[in-house]
Amino acid sequence: MIELYKKQHKSSFSLGVFPTIELLKYKPTAVLKVYLSTKGSKNRGIDKIVDLCKRHKIPYEFSDNTVNKLSPKENTHAVGIFNKYDSPVKAGENHVVLVNPQDMGNIGTLIRTMLAFDILNLAIISPGVDVFHPKAVRSAMGAVFQINFSYFPSLLDYKQSFANKLYFFTKAGSTLAEKANYVSPFALVFGNEAAGFSHDQTNLGETVKLRQSAKVDSLNISITAGIAMYEATKTILAKS
Repeated sequence: MIELYKKQHKSSFSLGVFPTIELLKYKPTAVLKVYLSTKGSKNRGIDKIVDLCKRHKIPYEFSDNTVNKLSPKENTHAVGIFNKYDSPVKAGENHVVLVNPQDMGNIGTLIRTMLAFDILNLAIISPGVDVFHPKAVRSAMGAVFQINFSYFPSLLDYKQSFANKLYFFTKAGSTLAEKANYVSPFALVFGNEAAGFSHDQTNLGETVKLRQSAKVDSLNISITAGIAMYEATKTILAKS
């Protein structure tokens, strides 16, 4: 019997055609089964899912009842059931660090943006959003299946585990983002959507701020992170 997602479960699921394709492409060994909706039979992505399932010998089934049960959205045509897996953050590579993130939509957008700027490691300081939650997987459009991620009990624990230089993005930053000297491997650090950083945390690295008008109090974390990633990687990506 398939149940709705709970964090303590050993498995999760992708909702939607594109996230399920990404799951099958990048984590096929974790996939248990794929359920498809008959309403999506004319969707070209369904044919691709079936092809990937056959290629990797993954069972699939057309079951409108199962798809409807697992997805709150009527336009969901595919659900991929997969075992949760470990893909820890790698040393010697650039990281994004999120301190107590709570919004699944924000983290999904942020993870997809990480791929755009070729940053493949995400460290989350607990407590924080569950990246395996189907809403997070869907909001990332399956990009979560291409990144490494680890949870840490505190920012200090993270710092003691990696040699990355920490850049804290905050309105009170001492250096403008476009003028900061980003030394790889770096860690771009973003605070909780509501609480931001404590003074003890920002003392662990360099503080950076974005140039913005005074017409708004702050930017959404996924937008801030996108701008920060652009600034930190523009020289690196220009050479690629």
